[in-house]
Amino acid sequence: MNRWEKYRGLVKERFKAGPLDNVVIRQWLLAIVIFAALFAILVADFVPQAVRLAPGQVAQEDMQAPKTIVNSYRTKRLQEEAAKAALEEAAQNPANYEIDPELAIQAQQDIAKVFEMVELFRQEFLPLSYYEEADEGDGLDKAVKLLQDELRRSRGLALGQNDLRRLLIADGAELVEVRRRALDISGEILLQQRISEDSLDEAKARGADMAASGTLREELQEVLASLVRSVIRPNLKLSEEKLALIREEAVAEVEPVLILKDQIIVRKGEIVSPEQVQILSDLGLLKRGPNYPLVLGMGFIILLLLGMLGVYLYQYLPSILKEERFVALLGLVLVFVAFMARVFSLIPWTGVGYLIPVAFGGMMIALLVDSRLALMVTVALAVMTGVMNGNDFGLMFVALTGGVAAVLSVSKVSQRSDLMRAGFAAGAAIFVSMVAIGAIRSDAFIVKYSILGLGNGLFSAVLTIGFLPYLESIFSITSSIRLLELSNPNQPLLRRLLVEAPGTYHHSIIVGNLAEAAVEAVGGDALLARVGSYYHDIGKLKRPYFFTENQFTEENPHEKIAPTLSTLIITAHVKEGVELAREAKLPEVIVDLIRQHHGTDLVRFFFHRAAENDKEEQVEEKDFRYPGPRPQTKEAAIIMLADSVEAAVRSLAKPTPARVEQLVRRIIKERLNEGQLDESDLTLKDLDKVADAFVRVLSGIFHTRVEYPDKILSELQGKRA
Repeated sequence: MNRWEKYRGLVKERFKAGPLDNVVIRQWLLAIVIFAALFAILVADFVPQAVRLAPGQVAQEDMQAPKTIVNSYRTKRLQEEAAKAALEEAAQNPANYEIDPELAIQAQQDIAKVFEMVELFRQEFLPLSYYEEADEGDGLDKAVKLLQDELRRSRGLALGQNDLRRLLIADGAELVEVRRRALDISGEILLQQRISEDSLDEAKARGADMAASGTLREELQEVLASLVRSVIRPNLKLSEEKLALIREEAVAEVEPVLILKDQIIVRKGEIVSPEQVQILSDLGLLKRGPNYPLVLGMGFIILLLLGMLGVYLYQYLPSILKEERFVALLGLVLVFVAFMARVFSLIPWTGVGYLIPVAFGGMMIALLVDSRLALMVTVALAVMTGVMNGNDFGLMFVALTGGVAAVLSVSKVSQRSDLMRAGFAAGAAIFVSMVAIGAIRSDAFIVKYSILGLGNGLFSAVLTIGFLPYLESIFSITSSIRLLELSNPNQPLLRRLLVEAPGTYHHSIIVGNLAEAAVEAVGGDALLARVGSYYHDIGKLKRPYFFTENQFTEENPHEKIAPTLSTLIITAHVKEGVELAREAKLPEVIVDLIRQHHGTDLVRFFFHRAAENDKEEQVEEKDFRYPGPRPQTKEAAIIMLADSVEAAVRSLAKPTPARVEQLVRRIIKERLNEGQLDESDLTLKDLDKVADAFVRVLSGIFHTRVEYPDKILSELQGKRA
């Protein structure tokens, strides 16, 4: 037990009942810290201290821009001027006009009103003219005059008195026909013919010609022509769609006016103009009340994202949720990428958002924790990236595709250089998604700078390569890349093992093959089991010749010393292996495998030898056992079994498949009955799979060889001679 472990034990004992001793409370505290950090990043402005200033006031100090921004006040003015000029020019172009159907409707309403008034006046005035013959002329003239005035006042129609008189005295059927023809002719002309001020007379003439082509009496045809001419008017209006497009194009052509970083906005003693106030506001240099809806919305977004991650971990990866170091690492990656996204969002260039390394976060979680969790983290980071860049859903999609591609690529990483390949894959995905978004939006800028996608992928890969060893060390996590590096035979400890204890080296290689196959069969970390097997006996480097596999002569040093001393030497290789591993700075997970690979097993040979030598005294088993602890994981338990099985099978005189299987299952049963596997996660079903895997591997190693006939052997020996 090292000094840190002793100190930690004392603290736990002193504050045993303290709230921080509760795992759930510590997890909630971690979650609160992660939430607070993300919330601060998402709502922070990262600007200097603001001041109070209004138009017309005198500036108390020089104020300069802390960053480059667009002068929205001046740019908006220029855009308005450009739009106004473009619209004035558009009004002179006939191609920008379209027929207004409302004018046709209005004309038909006017015609309907004329005949409504005619019918009303016929009912009110015509009886007088028909039955009071003396006043007939006066009554009809009065009706015509009143009708003419009413139509001019209510509808703006100037019809002649003769035309109105003819309508008033016309037959009812003729009146209906005149009305129908007037509606048809006016509708056809106003809806189908483009009529401007210049072509108005031509349109009216066409209406008169159409009126003269019917079956009505000549007098009524003249009335119809007059009525049609009175309702025909210019029917063109400027197209709203074309005007909007022209305005947008004019506004887009205006180059934004920039306020450059460190540019003086207002000098001390100057009277502040509205434009300067707007610039200071855009820079965030004016004091204003907090945007409570924005703050609340950001808080809810972070809560939702963290809540989804928490539920996902609780339902699908509870083992990760129980490990505080994994939760802390997850929070650190989220906060770091969010911080970078915030910093990037402050750079005054439209395309900078496409450089945010969301793929870095996905790769780190995939390498150090779990690839499934990495996909969820990528979704959360993509959402935060889009929100921090003006709720840009296109940028969110680009970040998501790049992060997912990176996570899928690192699943096959076998060395650190392969991370660059994963970076290229992420960059390619970002490139394609940027081209797609640019095409959908018809945004040439995004397409033009889609090459930034490759830069983003490579940048993420470089960050991953740089941060990976530090995060591995800080959080005591061993990635697959680190394990693969440790499996290299050129590692110093493995080279020493090969040179100084070759028997142990080859024993470790076979144990690694056995453990890897068995762990893979039960769904454990096969790579960890193989690498742990390579290092499990490095403690034998201290005294290699005291171990059978390294004794190449018939002389055995144990024959000259007491069984108790032999036991101390044999069992000491576990402690000495831990010390060598720590000196070599091997990962803690490998150190644990070294410490646990014998559990509290009994050194049987020397125990029985001591019992035979001291028959009069009682020999204590505890003096002949390894210090432990017992295996705590599947990998440690299987390495223990593989170690025992390999040594036992090597001692068989004739290792036939049946004898090998019998021996393997007997050893596993013995370790199970002794309780050595009680603290591991292995089940009886797992042990059966482990036995099958061991037998399969050992059958390949100790397979039966074909015996050559004596005649062939003599011929071969003759050729060699």
